[in-house]
Amino acid sequence: MQKEAEINALFKLIDDPDEEVFNTIADRLLNYGSPIIPDLEHLWENTLDEATLERIEMMIYKLRLQDLKEAFIEWKSKPDPSLFEGALLVTKFQFPELAIDNLRHQMEKIRRNIWLELNNYLTPLEQANVIRNILFSYYQIKGVEVNYEKPEEFLISAPLQSKKGNAIANTLLYAELCQQLEIQAQFINIPKQCIIAFYTSDWDPEEIVPNPQEFIQFYVEGTTGNAFSQKDLDQYMIRSNIEPKNSYYKALSNIKIIKKHLLEFAKCFNSPTLQYKQKDLTDLANLLD
Repeated sequence: MQKEAEINALFKLIDDPDEEVFNTIADRLLNYGSPIIPDLEHLWENTLDEATLERIEMMIYKLRLQDLKEAFIEWKSKPDPSLFEGALLVTKFQFPELAIDNLRHQMEKIRRNIWLELNNYLTPLEQANVIRNILFSYYQIKGVEVNYEKPEEFLISAPLQSKKGNAIANTLLYAELCQQLEIQAQFINIPKQCIIAFYTSDWDPEEIVPNPQEFIQFYVEGTTGNAFSQKDLDQYMIRSNIEPKNSYYKALSNIKIIKKHLLEFAKCFNSPTLQYKQKDLTDLANLLD
């Protein structure tokens, strides 16, 4: 009862014109954590003053961000952090009220449809063709150009919901499906590209080798699912003036993939009014160091 009385008293002071007073009030409210979000939302619905509305919105945002930071720390600390669960956390930054279970259900449907078409006699290239046909023909998922003014297209929810994602979102989906289906393929760190490498059966992701590209059979472009060779990639690097490095061919861990995802997503919030989101996404990425 005393706690509720204090919260209600603080709510009544949210519109205080003194910024210093408000900051003190906001800090105290943030200490109560996300359970007070429904009360803040109710207060927002019954507030007319624009400045006060903005204050309430920012407090709700900060409370959700606190929870998200804790979720990322917990995710990173797991023995084998799921790529999909990490991608869902990034999605929650932009869409905190999204029905995540619906995305999990859709992911499972796609995985099962691919699994039904696979067998032990398929070559890796045939496996890649099955994934491509299911994703881009059966489900008709489309790849779109990277546009930093459309942050929603960076998220794994984009291909799962709207059937339209950019290179980052579609490659995340592709990489996660390979992991769930235990296919020897992983996201690699080629500059300015989102590429999946298909490795030989004797490849060990935990083993540090001097020339990881020797274990790569071919590559897949995540936006379309099209396969290409080492020669094709070499030609791209020559055209783009990229000096080849062995590190480009090393499979990225799920933690590094999600960090890369967060930093790329942060570029969507470069306008002066949204740069606080860019900073917060960068801070989330730094938690994954």
